[in-house]
Amino acid sequence: MICCINPNCRNPENPDLQTYCITCGIKLVQTPASSTRRNFIRRASSSIVAVSIYGGLNQYISSPSFATSKSPPEASPEVSPKPKSSMNLQTFDFETVTVDVQGNINNRQRHQAQFISEDLGSGAILEMVAIPGGSFVMGSPNAETEAGPFDDEGPQRTVNISAFFMGKYEVTQAQYQAVMGNNPSKFKGAKRPVENVSWDGAMEFCQKLSQKIGKSYRLPSEAEWEYACRAGTTTPFYFGDTITPDLVNYDGNDPYGAAPQGLFRQQTTDVGSFPPNSFGLYDMHGNVWEWCSDKWHDDYNGAPTDGSSWETGTHNDRVQRGGSCYDHAVLCRVPFVSTPRRPMV
Repeated sequence: MICCINPNCRNPENPDLQTYCITCGIKLVQTPASSTRRNFIRRASSSIVAVSIYGGLNQYISSPSFATSKSPPEASPEVSPKPKSSMNLQTFDFETVTVDVQGNINNRQRHQAQFISEDLGSGAILEMVAIPGGSFVMGSPNAETEAGPFDDEGPQRTVNISAFFMGKYEVTQAQYQAVMGNNPSKFKGAKRPVENVSWDGAMEFCQKLSQKIGKSYRLPSEAEWEYACRAGTTTPFYFGDTITPDLVNYDGNDPYGAAPQGLFRQQTTDVGSFPPNSFGLYDMHGNVWEWCSDKWHDDYNGAPTDGSSWETGTHNDRVQRGGSCYDHAVLCRVPFVSTPRRPMV
């Protein structure tokens, strides 16, 4: 996979294709030894979880599923108990916010979630949040954007997800350095997400992390990523109907809906700089693209409904999610899907 940093660059695999750079990053998932599912990393922009041209890494851990359910789009899902684990579960408190159509905060709520932590050495600590299992409606409704959703955001379907653990933050440069012994990022900073990581590089990170920790880590499937990002919401963003640069790191010159224009930072920010969703996951919108395990498809016809990675099909490009610090707000929506070769608007 090709990852670059210059927003005006051209894709080496297709010189005629103008692309925007999107940071590649990683988020992780951990799977019990008894599970037959692959290891995934997830989160951050284009490198490890999303494949655009900027990415970050995120971590997952899978666990026993719970009986939670969610009705079609209008209904909110029930939140089930957190995954049970023989690991040493800790608890953390956090605040979430929601906004009105103009991006003004109209509600604040306190939440609590469980997590486990792993010492990677050199002062780098990896925190994995317990995500309850359940079902949700994946994809976007026909009227989510003025022009309607992109073809690969539908048709909507109900997907069942087993409980798992996911990285609280995008994989940081300190964490990546502790595992891989190098740091490919342009925007240096121990607490910033690692960038410029290809899908193959994300998979290698997961493999080495699994060997180092003695537990199974993998990239999330696209369905797991969207379920974790939505955290029970059905709006374009987990904040509500829009976002602002006070809540997400994206190109504030191009807002979504009725939100005003705002700051365009043109660089990544430290993980955890903005409010999390109700699962306790940070930076699921913007900052860096996050790699998923799935192959990219033209639409969701024939897609799995059990939360597994979609590995069949003729496309070899892998999916990226979440948008980045260089992207318009519309590309940071929950259901937006990107690949390394997809031109950014």
